[in-house]
Amino acid sequence: MNYPSLVYYFFLIVLLVIYYLLPMKYRWISLLAASIIFYYSVIDRKMQLIVFGSSIIISWFFGIILYNLKNYYDSTTIVRKIVLGTGIVLSTLPLLISKVGGGFLCSVLEKNLNAWVIPVGLSFYSMQIIAYLADIYSGKIKAQRNPFKYALFISFFPQIIQGPIPRYSQLSDQLLKGRRFDAEIFVKGFMLIIWGFFLKLCIADKAGIVVNRVFDSFPTYQGIYVIIAGVLYSIQQYADFLSCTSLAQGVSNLFGINLVDNFMHPYFAVSVKDFWRRWHISLSSWLRDYVYIPLGGNRKGTFRKHIHMLLTFAVSGIWHGNGYKYLFWGLLHGLYQVIGDCIKPVKEKVRATLKIRRDQMFSPTIHRTITYILVMLAWIIFRADCLKTGISMICSIVTVHNPWILTNDALYSLGLDWKEFHLLLFCIIVLLLVSAVQENGINIRDRVLEKNICVRWAIYIGVILFIVIFGTYGYGYDAQAFIYGGF
Repeated sequence: MNYPSLVYYFFLIVLLVIYYLLPMKYRWISLLAASIIFYYSVIDRKMQLIVFGSSIIISWFFGIILYNLKNYYDSTTIVRKIVLGTGIVLSTLPLLISKVGGGFLCSVLEKNLNAWVIPVGLSFYSMQIIAYLADIYSGKIKAQRNPFKYALFISFFPQIIQGPIPRYSQLSDQLLKGRRFDAEIFVKGFMLIIWGFFLKLCIADKAGIVVNRVFDSFPTYQGIYVIIAGVLYSIQQYADFLSCTSLAQGVSNLFGINLVDNFMHPYFAVSVKDFWRRWHISLSSWLRDYVYIPLGGNRKGTFRKHIHMLLTFAVSGIWHGNGYKYLFWGLLHGLYQVIGDCIKPVKEKVRATLKIRRDQMFSPTIHRTITYILVMLAWIIFRADCLKTGISMICSIVTVHNPWILTNDALYSLGLDWKEFHLLLFCIIVLLLVSAVQENGINIRDRVLEKNICVRWAIYIGVILFIVIFGTYGYGYDAQAFIYGGF
């Protein structure tokens, strides 16, 4: 069972009926049962479920201890810090092993560690656990006494695999107190699910065909090919992740539960710092609150602030994956911001000297373009097979000159024929227009709800038909593959 499967949505319909038939105070039990069933369906081995369950039990136990030490015993700060550190290490030991000692253990055990023991969603739920324990330590929240209610918070099925990463204070009441049926929230959730499928099937998966061809066949494809693949990968990455977030939010809305927004049109950012305010917001805020600020933030001078920033983005890189390319990618984003911070006074002086207003027509466009190029180049490193290949691909942009591929139909040999390629461009333009409208403060779902029922359903059916006809199973695909396996 996975998020874009028919089985998942049949499972969801049954769960919705059960959830709204149960009394309010028992509805959380149905969500816990559904989360267990869902998680069991996506793992390969029972050992993964045991590891996942152990992390939940250990973190719950240490949460109780931390809360009691802070509120009922005259414990010292040192003692509570030791308990916090021990709880975090033991609860997230699978994550630490996979990031630090995974390669060594794989060679010793002669087994694929990820397939054997590493649970699905490990990176995401480990962040939830760390935030939960740290918030109890700082007195921001109370420990959850009921282990089953705590297990629901960690394992809530719409977001367990790809986030967003919720805080206990944001999600606990919504999960545990039960939600009354709200037709408006339900319909908005339905619209988010449709949007998520559009992003996944009409943009991300189509762009991925071209991206895979270029990245997997370098150095056959260099120069302009790399630029096109880099641009499409930045779009694929965004559409795919936004799709998963939209599906998670949409499904949660069906139960009256609101998950935090994870993206805020990141490619409209005017700086790399602004990009990280908009990209994977739940991760960015987590890194700020539990890495950057505890390190000292900007409270210890400019030099230390820059060191803290680089360390924070190094953690971000390591969190995203194993290998030097991820560490380099994280440090590169940190370096972007350090350089931006250093040249900010110079930019302000030039702006004042030339009497350029901040809101001048071309100023935001120039900043957005520069930011996008910097981010896109970093994405090439992120997607490449290794750091060396990523750097070589970027170098080929400068050293290999082949602009004629833009006019001789060479692009149509990258896996998409001209119809599919132009359909992809059309869908990307739709995404751009929707993002621009939302950036200006217009809520499209609210506007749709203002229409009469005939217009609303015409929109729903029209978009669904577009996805069914022109999704990744469209041109050149077998409809049976969609019905039985591809959806």
